[in-house]
Amino acid sequence: MRHGVRLGIDPGDARIGVARSDPSGFLATPVETVPRGRGDLARIVAILAEEEAIEVVVGLPRSLSGGEGPSAAKVRVFAAELARRLAPVPLRLVDERLSTVSAEAMLRDRGRKGGKRRAVVDQAAAVLILQHALDTERATGRAPGELVEETE
Repeated sequence: MRHGVRLGIDPGDARIGVARSDPSGFLATPVETVPRGRGDLARIVAILAEEEAIEVVVGLPRSLSGGEGPSAAKVRVFAAELARRLAPVPLRLVDERLSTVSAEAMLRDRGRKGGKRRAVVDQAAAVLILQHALDTERATGRAPGELVEETE
């Protein structure tokens, strides 16, 4: 397992959930929810600097069959732009099927109500995405997902 903090990102249309790992790469925890729009990528870059992260993991929404639809295409565009801004820090796309659904269910089970749940569901989804990536790397010995190459 590589040593260093990783960021997990759950990009949505309205909000972007951000999570971080501990330096050992064992546990993911929530950081914040960034409103989508002007300044969102700059805020993520600032969080990366604050956390001194060595890598960013972005959730790629796939269908249950594993295919990619319009949501995945939007995330790929987002990830490519973010990768340009983060370079030379690597950015990886990882499968995030059902992460938001799982996060909603987990928060509902813990008694979070409507508005309060919406405020943190993106962070919770980012935690699930990052934790899955960390667990995968620990189990396989390889960095998870698909590396996004920086393009001009």
